[in-house]
Amino acid sequence: MIRCIIVDDEPLALHILEDYMSKIPFLQLVKATTNPIEALTIVQEKGVDLVFLDVQMPELSGIQFLRISNGKAKVILTTAYPQYALEGYELDVIDYLLKPIAFDRFFKAVQKAQTIIQPPIAPTTIGGNPIHTELVQQTRQDFLSDFIFVKTEHKIQKVYLNDILFIEGLKDYISIFTPAERIITLQNMKKMEDALPTKYFIRVHKSYIVSVSKIDSIERSRIFIGDKIIPVGDTYREEFFKIIDGKNI
Repeated sequence: MIRCIIVDDEPLALHILEDYMSKIPFLQLVKATTNPIEALTIVQEKGVDLVFLDVQMPELSGIQFLRISNGKAKVILTTAYPQYALEGYELDVIDYLLKPIAFDRFFKAVQKAQTIIQPPIAPTTIGGNPIHTELVQQTRQDFLSDFIFVKTEHKIQKVYLNDILFIEGLKDYISIFTPAERIITLQNMKKMEDALPTKYFIRVHKSYIVSVSKIDSIERSRIFIGDKIIPVGDTYREEFFKIIDGKNI
């Protein structure tokens, strides 16, 4: 269970989020409160994993709350004011929900939080050789919580590396594909390639970068990720299959 607290000075907003939370079995509501000071005390005592936090509150703003709590719990911001998004992401919030919040958008944010707070347990052996579980879990956690910022048409958007399936380069922009959306940004492939960790991402074509962990299968020089077929270019084929062969156990 992920232990949660809701902080909002509007009782109606509290009620809506409580109702949404009751529909998700892995969330446990510890407290719903209009008092950010009370909520901060609970967080500082490490009583919760995840905070749904309003931004504009009279006694203590959400941004002030974030700075004081200093990362003791993960946070999803809930607000009617989009201008706080960039500052929130700079303080490492998981997601930013704009009111009125639809349930499907709430659920998407919660799934992202679950991935970060409760990452999959790594195997304790590789090729029959024992490894340190704590080290593997930490490495996995680092990747799950790592992210990049990209400029879209109207905003600067945070993209978690673990959400990326593949990246497609077009003439003047690139598209980042995740299970939930396609994010378009004015960027070139070389700059994007340099920004991504080579341990998890590989250029396979002049127009494609793929997340190695998201590959479903490979047939000759074609990569299958979901229903997408991505070609492996001649220039990249040797390096790609060298990496893939190195991951065979």
